[in-house]
Amino acid sequence: MTLSYTIYLVEDEQNLNELLTKYLESEKWNVSSFLTGGAARQAMDKPPHLWILDIMLPDTDGYTLIKEIKAVSPDVPVIFISARDADIDRVLGLELGSSDYIAKPFLPRELIIRVQKLLELVYKKSDTLQPNVTAVSSYLIHEDIREVYEGDELINLTSKEFDLLLLFTHHQGHAFSREDILIKIWGHDYFGTDRVVDDLVRRLRKKMPDLKVETIYGFGYRMPKG
Repeated sequence: MTLSYTIYLVEDEQNLNELLTKYLESEKWNVSSFLTGGAARQAMDKPPHLWILDIMLPDTDGYTLIKEIKAVSPDVPVIFISARDADIDRVLGLELGSSDYIAKPFLPRELIIRVQKLLELVYKKSDTLQPNVTAVSSYLIHEDIREVYEGDELINLTSKEFDLLLLFTHHQGHAFSREDILIKIWGHDYFGTDRVVDDLVRRLRKKMPDLKVETIYGFGYRMPKG
C-alpha cells in the first residue's frame, strides 16, 4: 500500500510556494501550504508527517516556528529552506531540531529527493520496529496495538470504528456496499438495518476529519487510492 504522508510547507514567496506544492503533490503526498508563520500556527494542532520551513518570513522566522512546532510535536521532522547559505544558519537549525537544510536557489527535484529520504528514514524505521504501522492522510495507524495517532495525539476509536478504518485502508479504491460493510464488520448473524453502517461512517469521519472516505450515493462507501 502507498503511504500517504502529509507535508506542511511554509514559504512566503507565492510563486515558489505554488511551484513546490505542485512538485510535492506529484509524489501523491498531501500538502498544505502557508505564506505566513501566523497561518502555519493555526495548523500546529494537527501535526503533519513533515514540515518544510523557510527561515525568512514576513511576520516571524523559521527559528521561532520550529521552537513552537517542537513544543507540540517533538518527533515530527523539519527541513529548513533559506536564501542565506550560511554555516551559522545550518548549525542553529540543527541545534533547534531541524533534520535538513537546503539553500536557495535549488531545483525542486532536489527538495523532493531530500523529502523522500527523510520520510523513509523517519517512518520506515518506525515500521521496522512496529511492522503494522500505516500512514493514511495525517494519521498513523498502529494495527498491532489497535491505536491511531495524529501527531502525538491518540484518537479514541471504538472497536468497530477501528475495524472499519482498517477495512478502508486495506482496500483503498474498492467500493463497498452497505451490505458488504455490514457483513465484514458485524458478521453474517447481525439482524438489523444497514443504516448502522451510515452511523459508523459518520462517527469515523467526525473523529478523523482528514480521512478521505467517499460516499457512493445509493450504494455505499469508498476510500480513494493515494
